[in-house]
Amino acid sequence: MKDLTDARPRGAIRSVLIVDDHPLYSDALAAALSLAFPECHLEKVSTLGAALTLVTGGLEPDLVMFDLKLPDVSGISGFQSLRKALPGSPVLVISSLTSVQVVQALMEEGAAGFLPKDAPAPVLREALREIEAGRHYVHPAYRTEPRPLQDAFDGHPKLAELTPQQQKIMKLICAGKPNKQIAYELSLAEATVKAHITALLRRLGVQNRTQAAVLVENSQPATGIGAGEADARAFLSR
Repeated sequence: MKDLTDARPRGAIRSVLIVDDHPLYSDALAAALSLAFPECHLEKVSTLGAALTLVTGGLEPDLVMFDLKLPDVSGISGFQSLRKALPGSPVLVISSLTSVQVVQALMEEGAAGFLPKDAPAPVLREALREIEAGRHYVHPAYRTEPRPLQDAFDGHPKLAELTPQQQKIMKLICAGKPNKQIAYELSLAEATVKAHITALLRRLGVQNRTQAAVLVENSQPATGIGAGEADARAFLSR
């Protein structure tokens, strides 16, 4: 990340908020951005709570660089909270938690872009250019459409036993949707959704949504892209 000086016109980024709890990575990112944008004001915090405190105090950064895995973040709700607090600031997610499903969910929730933490400097430059131009950026490895979940339902005896409605709900759970959103999308009462989830968890022999999502993922045919998606689905379903 040391050659970023042509990432975007000097002075275009006036302030950046880095939210990352890994000191070495956060410091390296801050140093690189300082070289690229000498006039830029940088703030670094290691928790979502600290970031929200700065926002409450009046900080409105031109760009937020956000790590998904923070000490006080559980699931995608942390990113959602940040977006709600900073609706006008683009958020570039840079995280080691990588999966097509995670990236898709983030983009649907309003992320400006996504990069894996091992992305090289030229890729970061490209992402910054795209975001500067008002576009979105997703690393090429995560632009592939997620694999259809129906393969898992057809190939696993317990999943095949779910009713059509339970299968619809299970697919939305795997997409990281909360009960309220599932109820809205299926035109059901939230209490009905909860009853269906209780029934399908019992039928699958699992204790919670996370275990159910992992069961679905582990039942899908293995492919090269999407390794580690079980962890990603578990993250999304919390």
